[in-house]
Amino acid sequence: MTATRTIDDRPLLVGVDVGSTNIKAAVYDTNGQSVAHASVPTITHYPQPLWAFYDPEELWASVCSVIRQVVDSLEDPRRIAGIAVASMAEAGIPVDYDGNPTYDAIAWFDRRTIPQMEWLAATVGEAALFDVTGLSLQPIFSLCKLLWIREHHPGAWACTSRWLMVADFVAYRLSGQQATDYSLASRSLAFNLARRDWDGGLLTEAGVPPGVMAPAVQSGAAIGKVTTAAAVATGLPEGVVVGAGGHDHVCGAFAAGVIQHGQMLDSMGTAEALFFPRDEPITDPAVGRMGYTQGAHVVPSKYYIFGGLYTSGASVEWLRDILGHADHAELIAGAAAVPAGSMGVTFVPHLRLSNAPHPDSKARAAFLGMTTDVTREVLMRAVFEGLGYEARATIEPVVEFSHFGTMPEVFVIGGGSRNDLLLSIKSTILNAPFQVVDHLEATSLGAAMLGGLAAGVYRDASEALLTVHRHPRRIFPCENQTSVYDRYYQDVYLKIYDALKPLNHQIHDLMVDDDERARP
Repeated sequence: MTATRTIDDRPLLVGVDVGSTNIKAAVYDTNGQSVAHASVPTITHYPQPLWAFYDPEELWASVCSVIRQVVDSLEDPRRIAGIAVASMAEAGIPVDYDGNPTYDAIAWFDRRTIPQMEWLAATVGEAALFDVTGLSLQPIFSLCKLLWIREHHPGAWACTSRWLMVADFVAYRLSGQQATDYSLASRSLAFNLARRDWDGGLLTEAGVPPGVMAPAVQSGAAIGKVTTAAAVATGLPEGVVVGAGGHDHVCGAFAAGVIQHGQMLDSMGTAEALFFPRDEPITDPAVGRMGYTQGAHVVPSKYYIFGGLYTSGASVEWLRDILGHADHAELIAGAAAVPAGSMGVTFVPHLRLSNAPHPDSKARAAFLGMTTDVTREVLMRAVFEGLGYEARATIEPVVEFSHFGTMPEVFVIGGGSRNDLLLSIKSTILNAPFQVVDHLEATSLGAAMLGGLAAGVYRDASEALLTVHRHPRRIFPCENQTSVYDRYYQDVYLKIYDALKPLNHQIHDLMVDDDERARP
């Protein structure tokens, strides 16, 4: 936990970020200057291949721990005016009438829900789902998780009265009030994006009572105040305003000031969001068929189109782990000495699903071009380059759909923004400069800004954006490497997915068959 002394008595704001890798809390002044920060690992359980879940009580205990750490570092916690929570999307927690969890939080990337996705495709239809929700049909979305619980744990389902996204669950524990914001509701596969409300007809068709979904509100709306019990658990002063938070990447976009058409946010975390603000959703069904998703921004009346990599930072950490927890700095330094093109080695970062423009729940990652000359440093550089190639493959169709004409203005946040080699490689592959936002915990800051809106510290989103200071640094392409990367991208990378698809599907189906035969 880190802390710095404050020099005035302006209000303080708390932002909580419940992420796939870490749970963080941070305190900011009204200009966005960090006052205190704490982080703990997110406890994730992996009971069998392709499954992952979070224990709701472990999540809450971790949130209490990081909040207490930052609050205890303050000279005067009574200055805290507001708090809001950002979280990973799609994952949610079913609770009973007393607010107690009835089942675990199935992780957003868990693939047990592929049969439920296929049932929705056959029952409701992919085109109909896109028309209502703006989402391509994928197994990660909340509705698939709800259907899985209903099918496999009918006792838990019978006791469930409400579905709360992870951020909603934390806000409920803080305030005693149940609500979800539009940005997280947008990741449920049950939210009518045009109306900004739950789609009762879709839920009824899927067999889910509409009342199970928490009331949907604008991000930054005041939903309650810190209760006596929450104050004891967290150290927060009783009565602090709790605001509706949002989807972690979208909160990060708010903190970075990425709200206008013609901008792009690259949020580089465990997963990576490639986020394009819009004034209205795109209705072209090709967007859905290619796996892109859309949703409501945390800024009122704004939308976004969203692509991304399910395993970005996760790919880097995966390679480090299988190399024996190799030193990060040493691997990066070694990778920097490897020529562009990684000696012909190419990495496809589909460790968990594949993403737009090739949505595929049966996809798998791969290294291609391996020889006995390959070292661990070559593998690391290949991972960095593969992340860049995959980002370019995801971005180019959005540029076409959005009629940008040129690459949008790129802003970068997240843990990956600390890796200058990765930034340089990606900037070169995209042949576009990057503006790296100087707030290392932009998601927490975005949540804190929403807490400030809820508490009336800022009049509106525009005032919040003007008040928070940003001083981005710029990363430029390496001009002598752009042609090398362009050849590898055009002649090799763009052909890999189609070449591997039939083999990956065969592998997946064989694993499913083996798993079924192994069951008693």
